[in-house]
Amino acid sequence: MNVRNPITVFRRARAISSIGKEHWTLRDVPKCWSSYMMLAPFFLLFTFFVVLPVIAGVALSFTHFNLLQIPKWAGLSNYLRLFLDDDIFIIAIKNTLISAVIIGPVGYAACLFLAWLINELPRPVRVLMTFIFYAPSISGNLFVVWSYIFSGDSVGMINSFLMQLGVLQEPIQFLTDPQYMLAIVIIVQIWMSLGTSFLSFIAGFQGIDREQYEAGAIDGIRNRWQEFTKLTMPSMGPQLLFGAIMSISGAFSVGGVAATLTGMPSVEYATHTIINHIADYGTLRYEMGYASAISVVLFAIVLIANAVVRQVINAFASQD
Repeated sequence: MNVRNPITVFRRARAISSIGKEHWTLRDVPKCWSSYMMLAPFFLLFTFFVVLPVIAGVALSFTHFNLLQIPKWAGLSNYLRLFLDDDIFIIAIKNTLISAVIIGPVGYAACLFLAWLINELPRPVRVLMTFIFYAPSISGNLFVVWSYIFSGDSVGMINSFLMQLGVLQEPIQFLTDPQYMLAIVIIVQIWMSLGTSFLSFIAGFQGIDREQYEAGAIDGIRNRWQEFTKLTMPSMGPQLLFGAIMSISGAFSVGGVAATLTGMPSVEYATHTIINHIADYGTLRYEMGYASAISVVLFAIVLIANAVVRQVINAFASQD
């Protein structure tokens, strides 16, 4: 038998049921006023704390602004300076892209795989394991643990272990040697990425109708891999998309980990990212116009990455 995708069947049924219905217009708003009233608080908060700051950031990126004087129009000078005269920004882009290419896919795959494994456990064990894996994303003082693990003296966990084995004669300066710094930041960021995406995947697995697996077994599914690819993954389209967006946003926002572990600026700017560059010009030098231009570039990069991932996931979820 051919294995049928239940999501495809549902979409076809919904498309058939919608034939003949009128499209939504502004005249339909009074008919659903209660629903719009429920949406109003979120809409207002989203407008004031997301939409307006983005608009203000784009506007300020074309000005010279130091927080004390009235912004002065600067045209494209901030962007020309950014791409033509700022060598540190080029380093920041390189470090950010390297981190994002590794952290995004690896963190996303780790969240999905661990959520799939934990979902198979009994409920008490599943709740405990979910808390253990989610805790790093909400803990703010765990950098102390990583600082001890990668400490550059002989009492650091890794240095002490390797010296006892005779592998090292002198401790390695993990957090000040450019050869190791970026790799350590990536490891810590991946560990911290088990957060919101992980919870969304757990919720997605729990929300799948178990009858689909019984129907799939009748239609020809014979192993767990077919079950995972033909039934589980297509049934989790919204969770997969949400997790991808969160993973991309987290991957491109690497900065706090680097500044905490390796300092700001780091040695030879080895872990300097776009977020660190924004913080440098925005909170230390008070060149808010220039910092806004950097933010706009980062915002554009994240939007493009999100659009690409959205198309990939939608294409996967819509397969028969």
